Amino acid sequence: MFFAIGFAAGALTGIPIGPVNVAVIDAAYRFTFRRAVAVGAGGAVADGLYAALGVLGVAPLFERYPSVPPILSAISGVILLIYGVLTARSQPVTPASSSSDAPVDRRREMRQGFTIGLALILLNPAALVTWVVIVSSKIPAATTIDGISFAIGVSVGSFAWFALVAYLTTKGKHVLGDKAAWIPRLIGIALIFYAGYLLVRALAYVIL
Repeated sequence: MFFAIGFAAGALTGIPIGPVNVAVIDAAYRFTFRRAVAVGAGGAVADGLYAALGVLGVAPLFERYPSVPPILSAISGVILLIYGVLTARSQPVTPASSSSDAPVDRRREMRQGFTIGLALILLNPAALVTWVVIVSSKIPAATTIDGISFAIGVSVGSFAWFALVAYLTTKGKHVLGDKAAWIPRLIGIALIFYAGYLLVRALAYVIL
């Protein structure tokens, strides 16, 4: 049951605009489908790690120090603002041909994609706040085993969503051709607005 709840939470929290969604779309459009899937895998693992931290009881720390969540939101806002600008200004690259795409290059591409996805969540501490809230509200009295099952479910659910995004973006790229250039740019602009929301929320805490 806890695995199923975690799976649903991982998939649903991936739907709103976020850095990994942007990175997956950008990788699928400018590079390859497998790089996009690797980005999603890295983000899914990081989601699971943050969910596990929520299970392990980070919530009391936030309650004891209420200024921590706004600080984390401010840090996330700055990071996501920079990433959104870079994404909005990104240009497509020419994918490697099948004949020259050696296995070692594929491994490197997968490793790079996984690292990007992992870093985008770990460097987005507002995600930790989100998972702590979800965990504390959904499984407040869970055992350690239940919590681990939930965290694994989160990783699997997140990966399923990101893999779907990678697939749909790849298909859309083939259908739209050069017109698909607006996809990462539009997503980058949306991410800029989301970063602004995080910064405003942090500023509101300071003012109020």
